[in-house]
Amino acid sequence: MSKKTFLPIVLFGLGAAASFGQDATIKLPPPQKTGGMPLMDALSARKSTRKFIKDRPISDQVLSDLLWATWGFNREDKRTAPTALNAQELDVYVLRDDGVWLYDARLNSLLRVHHGDVRAATVIDAVPQPFATDAPITLVYVSDTTKLPPKIGRPEWSLMNTGFLAQNAYLYCASVGLGTVVRGSFPPADLAKAMHLKETQTITLCQCIGWPE
Repeated sequence: MSKKTFLPIVLFGLGAAASFGQDATIKLPPPQKTGGMPLMDALSARKSTRKFIKDRPISDQVLSDLLWATWGFNREDKRTAPTALNAQELDVYVLRDDGVWLYDARLNSLLRVHHGDVRAATVIDAVPQPFATDAPITLVYVSDTTKLPPKIGRPEWSLMNTGFLAQNAYLYCASVGLGTVVRGSFPPADLAKAMHLKETQTITLCQCIGWPE
């Protein structure tokens, strides 16, 4: 290979790597933490939705607000949802048509951990749920057992703690007119593989979110 041929290939490779690096993180806009629907009104409006407008996306601002309401920091080292002994062992992943993203509450960012749309991997044949791929995003709640307190920490805590996060998401969705539904029927092993999770990570719940029909 001549030097004239080699140089363009190297430059192309560097450019592709740089593009991937820029593409791997999405910095979300600051969440809007004031105003909104009164709590009692949001509770009255809270419901499950299984019909979504497939082609209507969720803006970065709405996504930022949703994720902060679900599992953001509202005090120093403390979150919008409680966990037993403040273990904070849960992570929130966002499944979209452009990949699997991990929510980083500290940086208010999405970190891409896998390319490709894996929303269909959240469905099991025994329970057909076509809306799972209609909703533009699915939140997947994941417990990392290495973050539980040693000796006294119990895996079942994560199931309880997940409920707090999911209800936060429900109330935010009700407050802005989004539709949502939690889904306990998913193939845990297959979905974990599709999301490239570690052995110490366990999926606890899925939650579809989008604009209702």
